[in-house]
Amino acid sequence: MIENTFTKHLQIPLAFLSNLRYNRLGDPMKKILVIEDEIPINDLICMNLEIAGYQPVPFFDGNEFSSHLKEQDDYSLALLDIMLPGKDGFQLLEELKEHKIPVIYLTAKGDLPSKVKGLRSGAEDYIVKPFEMLELLVRMDNILKRCGKEETEEIHIRDVVINEKKRTVHKNGREIPMQPMEFDCLLVFWKYRNRVITRDQILNILWGVDFQGESRTVDVHVGNIRKKLDFSDVIITVPRVGYRMEVP
Repeated sequence: MIENTFTKHLQIPLAFLSNLRYNRLGDPMKKILVIEDEIPINDLICMNLEIAGYQPVPFFDGNEFSSHLKEQDDYSLALLDIMLPGKDGFQLLEELKEHKIPVIYLTAKGDLPSKVKGLRSGAEDYIVKPFEMLELLVRMDNILKRCGKEETEEIHIRDVVINEKKRTVHKNGREIPMQPMEFDCLLVFWKYRNRVITRDQILNILWGVDFQGESRTVDVHVGNIRKKLDFSDVIITVPRVGYRMEVP
């Protein structure tokens, strides 16, 4: 039985992401395994991943996936449930590690022994249901970079060049001083470009999923970014919702 609260969490981003894509321009879509036996949950995760610019590949049975992995293993990341028919998630983790596919556990097993076992066995992350889809996308992005599945490169927006690795911003060849939180906020807009993102979502990404502070803090950072980079027509205010970075 799927908890209504869980499907609600997964549906939240869809109100803001309709028909928009999240993917580096010109990059091939990364193939993401979704190994989850609950069909509605699997479908919702895949739907969100497609909107985010990934190519999800769903599986519902541990044995079926194990057989498939022997034939094809060109995947960037696996989202893996633990309680599956056939082979469980702990068994499949060992097989995925052999094929050098990083794993994020998505599971209802929130007990400490299961978390410790999953992480010690080699999973990159362990997320307990219910979870926010936006949080999952951010964690996926971090893991793809850390595991070398995502190339880090300079970001060009008009006359602005952002170097994520060096944490520098140049405009017309001149370095623009940025506060750490301004820089991180700018990266959030880029990573979710052409997508409406709420103030609360930005705060949760920057400060943590349980942040309870004043959402208008984001407005201050956005105002500074716009002024420093002349981005008043790049970072657009969406009334009563949040912001959207508009780039070609």
